[in-house]
Amino acid sequence: MKNSISTIAAIITLLFSAKTIQANTIKTTETGIEIADSSQLQSVYDAYFTVKDALIKSDAKATSAKAKDLLDAITAIKMDKLKSDEHTAWMKVVKKLTADAKSISTTTDLKKQRETFKSLSKNTYTLIKVSKSTDVVYKQYCPMADADWLSKEKAVKNPYYGSSMLTCGNVVETIK
Repeated sequence: MKNSISTIAAIITLLFSAKTIQANTIKTTETGIEIADSSQLQSVYDAYFTVKDALIKSDAKATSAKAKDLLDAITAIKMDKLKSDEHTAWMKVVKKLTADAKSISTTTDLKKQRETFKSLSKNTYTLIKVSKSTDVVYKQYCPMADADWLSKEKAVKNPYYGSSMLTCGNVVETIK
C-alpha cells in the first residue's frame, strides 16, 4: 500500500513538473514571437528616420537612397508574423507606404521628395500608433508646411525646409 501511495505521489509530481515545463516553454515561445513582431516593424521605422534625416540635410541623393532602404524594409515584412492589430493597420497603409517610398527613391527632386514625405509620415504615424516603436517617438508639426513628421529626438529639426527653417515646428505628441 505504501509503495502504491509513493508511486502515485511520484506520478503526480512528475505530471505537475511536466505541465510547468510545458507552460514555461509556451510562455517563452509567445514572448519570442512578440519580440520578432516588434522588431519587424522597427526596421521600417528605422528606415523612415533615415529618410527624414536625409531630408533635414537637404540631400536629395541620400534621401533617394534611404527611401530605397525603406522600400526594402517594407517588402521584407512578413504579415503573418504581425499581431492582429498591427496586421490590420499594416493592411491599411502598406500600399501607400510602398508607393511613397518608391516615389521618393526614384527622384532627386527635393521638393517632390518633401511633398511625398508628408504622406509617408502620415501613414507611418498610423502604423506606429498601433505597434509602438522600441524608442520614444515624437510627432512634430510644421505650420509653414502644414505637415507632420516623426522623430526620435524631441528637438525639432524640420525635414520640410532643412537648414533654411531648421527649427520651425513643435512637438504635438509623444508616443511611448
